[in-house]
Amino acid sequence: MTDDLTSLKVHVHGFVQGIGFRDFLIMAAQQGKLDGWVRNRSDGSLEALVSGPTKAVEAFVSAATNGPQGARVTAVDLDVCDPPSEKGFSRRPSL
Repeated sequence: MTDDLTSLKVHVHGFVQGIGFRDFLIMAAQQGKLDGWVRNRSDGSLEALVSGPTKAVEAFVSAATNGPQGARVTAVDLDVCDPPSEKGFSRRPSL
């Protein structure tokens, strides 16, 4: 029996830049063996695309909602999306 696969665009708002949030999410994604990417946005938010087994994606979203020490997450927007074309989880240039 295989897990259902889920792909989400995760948009994190609040104090989420300059505190290691991207590295924190990269580690969370690698622990869950998820595919996707993470990047900072010019409006001060953080954006990620994450894809993999539903339970692992849920754990990633939970990590994004809490953030690393020093983060103050005010909102997390989730949108269903297509899975990324590449495997693995990477840091993308800021947008």
